[in-house]
Amino acid sequence: MAQVKRVSLADQAAEILLERVKSGEWKLGERLPGETTLAPQLGVGRSTVREAIRQLAGRGVLDSRQGAGVFVTALDVSDEWDEVLRRADIVAVVEARIAIETEAAALAAERRTPADLSAIRRALALRDQQRDDPVQLVDADTAFHRAIVAAAHNPILTELFDGFTPRLRHAMIELLHIRKNHADDADHKVHADLLQAITERNAPDAVHESRAHLLKIKAALT
Repeated sequence: MAQVKRVSLADQAAEILLERVKSGEWKLGERLPGETTLAPQLGVGRSTVREAIRQLAGRGVLDSRQGAGVFVTALDVSDEWDEVLRRADIVAVVEARIAIETEAAALAAERRTPADLSAIRRALALRDQQRDDPVQLVDADTAFHRAIVAAAHNPILTELFDGFTPRLRHAMIELLHIRKNHADDADHKVHADLLQAITERNAPDAVHESRAHLLKIKAALT
């Protein structure tokens, strides 16, 4: 039986449970086994099982009834609903990026060193070379923004960004699959303008460029 092995345990547990529902292991209206049974089957803890069930309940597949158990209410998830969930997840990631990256941009404008500027310029040049491959573009874009966070010289912001990177990477790849027109000249200019503001030690402009760019992404998803 499949087990969860890495990253995003609750997400993976939810997908495994969904596949088991789709395969007909549990019929419509049937009660699922309890957490103590499902947890060892999935190779995760009971709290992860609860979160996976909450996710599937939100997707309309399961219904958790107080004192009665968890029941199958649908045998699949519509593509339309999957799309809604994907967009909602990306929006949440973008909102977190706004919180971390706009503050980092302001601090980078105040604290950047010549070495920091060189690193940001190299990252921007590499990003410009990766426009045709969504995955490589996301990795190059992440490296660019990570260089700005590093230039803020705040270890907590750097730690937050690094811990957030796997979720960010997944969401941004999903975004590029949704938005087919990506990495055009206007997009490159936004990043170049952000670098220029940091180069000129203009913290207000750095914040504006960072925030406006991310808000535009968010607006396109809502």
